Amino acid sequence: MKKRLVLSALVPSLVAATVLVACGGGGGGGGFAFLPSAGSGGNSAAPPPAPPAADTSCQALTSDGAGVVVGSNLPGDPSLPEAASGYRTGLKTVYAKKFMVSTSNALASAAGCAVLQKGGTAADAAVAVQAVLGLTVPEATGLGSGGFIVYYDAATKKVVAYDGRESAPAAATQNYLRYIDDTTDKTTPKPSARASGRSIGTIGVPRLIEAVQKDHGKLAWKDLFGDGIALATNGFKIGGRLADAISSNATSLKRDAEAKAYFFNDDGTPKALGTLLKNPAYARSLTAMANNGADAIYTGQIGQDIVAKIATAVDANGDVMTPGKTTLADLAGYQVKRREPVCTTYRAYWICGAPPPTSGGITVASAMGILENFNLSLYKPATLDLEGGKPTVMGVHLVSEAERLAYADRDKYVADTDFVPLPGGTWDTLLNKPYLTSRAGLINFGASMGTAVAGNLGPIPLGVDNLVEHGTNQFTIVDGEGNALTATTTVESSMGSFHMTDGFLLNNQLTDFSAAPTDGNGDPIANRVAPGKRPRSSMAPTLVFGMAPDGSKGDFVMATGSPGGGTIPQYVVKTLVGALDWGLDAQQASNLVDFGASNSATTTLGGEHPNIDTSNGGANDPLIQGLIALKHKISTSAQASGVNTVMRVQRNGVPVLAGGTDPRREGVVLGDSFNP
Repeated sequence: MKKRLVLSALVPSLVAATVLVACGGGGGGGGFAFLPSAGSGGNSAAPPPAPPAADTSCQALTSDGAGVVVGSNLPGDPSLPEAASGYRTGLKTVYAKKFMVSTSNALASAAGCAVLQKGGTAADAAVAVQAVLGLTVPEATGLGSGGFIVYYDAATKKVVAYDGRESAPAAATQNYLRYIDDTTDKTTPKPSARASGRSIGTIGVPRLIEAVQKDHGKLAWKDLFGDGIALATNGFKIGGRLADAISSNATSLKRDAEAKAYFFNDDGTPKALGTLLKNPAYARSLTAMANNGADAIYTGQIGQDIVAKIATAVDANGDVMTPGKTTLADLAGYQVKRREPVCTTYRAYWICGAPPPTSGGITVASAMGILENFNLSLYKPATLDLEGGKPTVMGVHLVSEAERLAYADRDKYVADTDFVPLPGGTWDTLLNKPYLTSRAGLINFGASMGTAVAGNLGPIPLGVDNLVEHGTNQFTIVDGEGNALTATTTVESSMGSFHMTDGFLLNNQLTDFSAAPTDGNGDPIANRVAPGKRPRSSMAPTLVFGMAPDGSKGDFVMATGSPGGGTIPQYVVKTLVGALDWGLDAQQASNLVDFGASNSATTTLGGEHPNIDTSNGGANDPLIQGLIALKHKISTSAQASGVNTVMRVQRNGVPVLAGGTDPRREGVVLGDSFNP
C-alpha cells in the first residue's frame, strides 16, 4: 500500500463488530473509541449506540482523495498491515495549523494526535505514543527499553535533555559481558552475551516518560494509556516489520516461554503479517502504570517478574542460560537524569541534541560543525523530486568525510560522563569552532581519507571502541502551545534480549558496552562496563532553532531524529543538511537517500532508494562511480532509517507545521486539519 498521507476531516463510519475511531477519545483519554455493534449482546430491543460526532482533526487522506480514519480497517487505512517495504514512494509533506505528531506507526500517531487535540502537551502525547509503540513495534521499543528525550518548553524557551538510558547492575564487573565469572569461569555467557541475562540493563522508558510528563504535562497521567490498553486488549494486526522480526528471530524467541506463546502459533510457526495479536499481559502492565505511576514497573510484582526473568538460568528448551545479576534494588533505585543538552551553532541556526551517555548529540554536532566550513549549498541534490532528488558526488563526499572525523572522536572519547569525563571535562573541547575548523582542514576534495584518526585531545590514552549498536525507534511531537519533543527509545537489537515478561520484551542494551575493558595495547576503553554505568549510545533526538539577533536561540525551526543504531548520526545529519542547506521540505528531507559513513573506508548509499541505480553493480549510476573515483568503497545495502521530522514553516504567508515520516518504515504524520 503506497498511499500519500495528508490531513483532512472525515465522519467516521462504523465497521464490523468493533470500531476504532481515531481521536474519538475513548478508553481513558486516548485516540480510539471501542464501540460494540448492535448485535453484540444485552437487550436485543435496545437501540444501537449512536456514532461518534464528526471529528475535524487527525484524519488521513489517501492519494485518491478519500478520507479514512487511522484504525478504521477501511481501504486506505494507513494502519492496515503491509509487508515491510524497502521504500514507499510518493509521500508528501503534511501540514497542520497548531499541533503535529510523526511516528513510525500509524496507531501510535493517532494516539498522540488524540491527546494533542484535547489540549495535551507534547509531553502528554509522548506517554500515549510510547504506550502504543511498545505494543505495536516491540521489536524496537517498549516498557523494557530505554532512551533519550529532548524537550523544548515554549513558555520558558528552555531546552532540557532527559536521559533514560539503561544502566548496568551494581553487581556488574568490567568483564560482565565476556566472562561467566571473572575468576572461576572465563568463558562467554550462554547462549551468547546478548541472549543471556547479562545483556539486560536496568530499564529506563517507564521513568523517562513519567519524568517528562511530570515536568511538562497538563492532562491526568492515568488518562494517557487508554489507546495502549484498548489495543492490547482488543488486538491489532501484525505489521510487516514485526512479522519479519518474529520470523527472523524465531530460534532465539522460542528460548523464552512467554515470548514463544505470544509470537508463535500452537504449531510453532511464527504469527504472520495481518494476524490479530492480543496482549492482555501488556494491558495489565499499562493499567498498573496508569494507576500507580512508573513505580508499578520498578517495584511490586512486575519488578519481581523482571528480576526473575533476568535471573533465568535454564531456558524454555531446558538449555543452560547465563543469568544476569540485576536486583530489585537496582530497579527501585533507577533514576532518569535531566541533563544540559549539547547546543551548538550552525550557520544561522542553533542545533540541540542529547548529551552523553549517548554519543549522538556530540557526533551530529561535530559533523555539522565540520561541514559549516564548506559551502554545501553548492552541492545540493540534482533533479529535485518528491524523493529528495539525487545527491551530488561532492555533497556525499563532504558529508561522509566529516562524519568519519566525528565518529573517530566519538569512538575514542565519548562514554557515560558520570564515569569517564570528556577531554577537558566538557564537550566544548570536541566541538569548539577552532578545533572543528582544524578537523575540516583534513578533508581532501580529491580523495576520501578512508579511516580517520581521532584528534589528540589530552595526555591520557584511551582505547578505541567502534562498536556499532542496532535497533531503535523515533517519534517527534509539537503541541498547540509550541512545545516540541523529540524522542528516541530502543530495546537495542531486534527483539532485544529475547526475554519477555508481563507482556513486554527486555532490552539487550548492555551489549552496547565494550565487552573488553582495554584494547590490544592495554589502554582503558572509555565505554567499558562498570556498576551503575550507562552504555554509550548513538541516539540523536535533535531540535533546531533560528538564531536571534543577539546570537541566542530564537524561534523553533525543526525537530527530528531517527532509529538506526550506530548509523543514527548519519541519518540525522543527512536530514539536517537536506533541510537547512539544501532547502528540502520535511518529507523530502526524510525521503532523501541515506548516505554517510562511520569511521571506516565504506561509504553507504541506501540502495533501497529509487534514485540509486544498483544494477550492474552500480556501474550505471554516476553518483556511485563518481564516489569510487574519489576512492570511496561503496555499499548500497538497504538502510532502515526511520526519520520523523516536524518543521515550522511559512505557507501562503501563514506560519504552520510541516511534517514528514521516513518512507522506509510504516509511519504517518497527523495533526489538526489544515488545507494550505
